[in-house]
Amino acid sequence: MYAELAKIMDYSVDNGLFINALEDNLLSKTTKSNQEKTNKYLKTLYSFDNEAVEFKGFVYYWKMSEENDKSLLALLYALGRDFLLAESAETILKVPVGEKVKVEAVEEALESFHPNRFTAKTRKSVAQNLISSWKQAGYIIGKVRGIRTKTNPTYSVVAFAMLLAYLDQKRGELILQSKWVRALDLSETKVRELAVEAARHDLVQYQFAGSVTVISFEKFLSNL
Repeated sequence: MYAELAKIMDYSVDNGLFINALEDNLLSKTTKSNQEKTNKYLKTLYSFDNEAVEFKGFVYYWKMSEENDKSLLALLYALGRDFLLAESAETILKVPVGEKVKVEAVEEALESFHPNRFTAKTRKSVAQNLISSWKQAGYIIGKVRGIRTKTNPTYSVVAFAMLLAYLDQKRGELILQSKWVRALDLSETKVRELAVEAARHDLVQYQFAGSVTVISFEKFLSNL
């Protein structure tokens, strides 16, 4: 639902009236039931809570980001709020670049995490929706075959991934090992390189010496 999210965010990012935009049917849903269903799903994934630190950070990065980065930001934010999406990460990321992402593999992962929870029909539908989410974020290309491709996160996306881990009480190396940073599918060397760049732009306080990694967002958070 990235297209719907982007429309709400772009319309409300400067005035903070996210909920109003949903309730006023900015998305032009043709029926009340469709509007309510869409609004509920978007609120679940993104909250639109102007008082929540995570959402404040999301808004901050959305304002400064280009379109490609925004889709990655949306995925990262949703990873912390949709356990099925988070659980699917390993299955998607382990597919080699250039190979097909199989719906059956995602279905198998769903069944391993949640034995007998879904009917075969529901499990396939959920798997297809999960693949669609990764596709919208740029990890998969092609309408029919669904080929795994490589994303190219910028320093701001890496900083946001680290911020979400930091707000989840992760510190130091645990931030680098968090589901948010791992979802970016970057080498540790590249992550650290982009973290240094993010620090130069005052998005994070980052230090790495020997085997000690220090990552802090105290300064950044104080300015949100």
